[in-house]
Amino acid sequence: MDASRRTGDEQAARWNGPAGNAWVDLQELLDGMFRPFEELLVDAVAAEHAGSVLDVGCGTGGITRAVARRAGHCVGVDVSGPMIEAARAHAEREGVAASFIQADAQEYAFEPGAFDAVVSRFGVMFFNDPVRAFGNLRSTVRDGAGLRCVVWRGPEENPFMTTAERAAAPFLPELPARRPDQPGQFAFADPERVRRILTESGWAGIDIQPVDVVCALPEKDLVTYFTRLGPLGMVLPGADERTRAEIVEAVRPAFDPFVRGTEVRYTAACWMVSARAAAAKLS
Repeated sequence: MDASRRTGDEQAARWNGPAGNAWVDLQELLDGMFRPFEELLVDAVAAEHAGSVLDVGCGTGGITRAVARRAGHCVGVDVSGPMIEAARAHAEREGVAASFIQADAQEYAFEPGAFDAVVSRFGVMFFNDPVRAFGNLRSTVRDGAGLRCVVWRGPEENPFMTTAERAAAPFLPELPARRPDQPGQFAFADPERVRRILTESGWAGIDIQPVDVVCALPEKDLVTYFTRLGPLGMVLPGADERTRAEIVEAVRPAFDPFVRGTEVRYTAACWMVSARAAAAKLS
């Protein structure tokens, strides 16, 4: 099995297992925390006057439903079965024009030219072959269609996102290391790498702008947040009760700089990536 296939299998296992289940369980918390990005993306897509939009890495469908309410029909795609199931249930309850596909957007055979725009909130950093993935997305939109993605900048600019693993490191030496340019949260931190990926996969008019957004969550939910999500959330379920308690006791104070009374606040340092589907070359 080649490395890219193995990486893809690992991502599918992760998002169909503990990570996907955690996002379903914490859907309301996460949608609230990332609400400012929803507004940025939905406003951008609405300005495109797109009739049909593809939401990549849609998770539990918050962006998909928001786009559908503003811009018309939206299709969400995600590799996670638990999250797609939750997304469908929410869309049905709300009665919005949203539908969902459980699939790897890198490989899925979308209908050519079916969409007027592509959008993603933190959903495109996990492809094992990003050039192939964005080429596949290019094939499913019309010429000139817009792409709008929010991705994380580097870990050094997002200390909140690595606080838990740094504080827990003495207890959990087996915590997986962050690997630059590998599938994961910070895979698109380098804007020049993102630009190369998009250029090679058929996108033009590429614009990458920094966005710094203040996000918040209730302090009462902080321990749940850092024990269920991220690298710590992947390994804590296998720890014994005593070790788990020691880790929580050590990690919780590390977040004190972000606590403001009953609220936790931090700045999410991200890129807003925009591009246009280049016109197909005539053979």
